[in-house]
Amino acid sequence: MAYHHGDLHTELLTAAVDVARERGIEGLSLRECARRLGVSHAAPYRHFEDKNALLLALAEQGFTWLTSAGQRAMEGLDDPRARLDAYGVAYVRFAVEHPIHFRLMFTRELETPGPKRADDAAPDKASAAPNDAFGLLVGAASAAFERDGEEALLASVAAWSIPHGLAMLILDGRIPPEHVATTEAVEQLARDVLSLWRNAQPA
Repeated sequence: MAYHHGDLHTELLTAAVDVARERGIEGLSLRECARRLGVSHAAPYRHFEDKNALLLALAEQGFTWLTSAGQRAMEGLDDPRARLDAYGVAYVRFAVEHPIHFRLMFTRELETPGPKRADDAAPDKASAAPNDAFGLLVGAASAAFERDGEEALLASVAAWSIPHGLAMLILDGRIPPEHVATTEAVEQLARDVLSLWRNAQPA
């Protein structure tokens, strides 16, 4: 089979998600992606050294998409808590719409450049994409709770825990299906959970 794709890098990422959705991450291989795209088995290695490199690229793509989703959600909102809530809703929606990416972004098995801890959103980390995503969260949480320094970290942990926990509950099938059957239902559930949590905080 001859290489003939104009943007094989991007097409490999798309194919990888399709394969992972059908076979799981364990069943994903560069060879299978090549077969589906009709290219030689060697072609993917011009873009990715191995399977881990492919998974790293998917994780980084996920962080980039999450940042964009958060920015779009907060656009035009001036109230700090409304901005934080909007980010939280966008976070949950992103997880539900891109479960393969989302799980790879936070898996401990994959040697990813993304932060696994709340204090990893530092400018000296290896990849800019995770830093952008978490920097957006830290900024929104710091403004919403009027915290800085170490307290800003605590605010970020709290603000991250709620949407991340909800997202994982949904992905793991722990939420009754009728509550997450549509995008609108997912967003409403996220808004309700975030509102309940926010109203429990001191004014």
